[in-house]
Formats: sequence, C-alpha cells, structure tokens
Amino acid sequence: MTYNVIRYGVKDTSITENRALVEKVFEALDKTQPQSVRYLVLELDNGEFIHLVGYDKDSSALTELDAFKAFGANHVGRRSTPLVRAPAKIVGNYRMLAKADEVVPA
Repeated sequence: MTYNVIRYGVKDTSITENRALVEKVFEALDKTQPQSVRYLVLELDNGEFIHLVGYDKDSSALTELDAFKAFGANHVGRRSTPLVRAPAKIVGNYRMLAKADEVVPA
C-alpha cells in the first residue's frame, strides 16, 4: 500500500466549510466502502488539516468520488498555507490503522 501525507492550513473563515466537505467525503466512503483505500483526516487547533491517504494501485476510488471532487473545488481559496504532500511509510501502528486482514472497531 502506498501512503501520502497532505498538510495545509485553512483560513479561519473557511474552517467550517472545509470540515463539512471532508465529512461528506467520509459519508461517501462509508456508502461505497472501497477496499483499496485508507483515509484519515486530522484537524489541528491552529486551522491545519492533515490527511493520511493509503491506496493499493491508485487513489481513484477516493479521488473519483463526487464528494471528493466537491472538496477539491476551490480548495486553493480555502487554504491559508500551501498544500504540502509527502510520501510516507508507516513505522508503527497501534490500533490506529487496520492491517490488510483486520477490521478496526469504532
């Protein structure tokens, strides 16, 4: 599985909108339940959002969702800092991310 970390700041006036758009993405993921994607989003107190995206062959099961496309629309206008994307490797994982053959309870 390939992992990427995406980090960016959001303008104070756009935090609620950004959060709501992210929540819609999770609703779409809950509905479609793609097995090839793992996705985690954190919101920090300073207005930064951190996305951890994992995917098997490509990320299209996530990026082709209408909710994700809506999230991406005017993303530049909501941001207060540039988007920084970096490949990542999981070094340790204690009950945060499911392993390939396990389901993590809520």
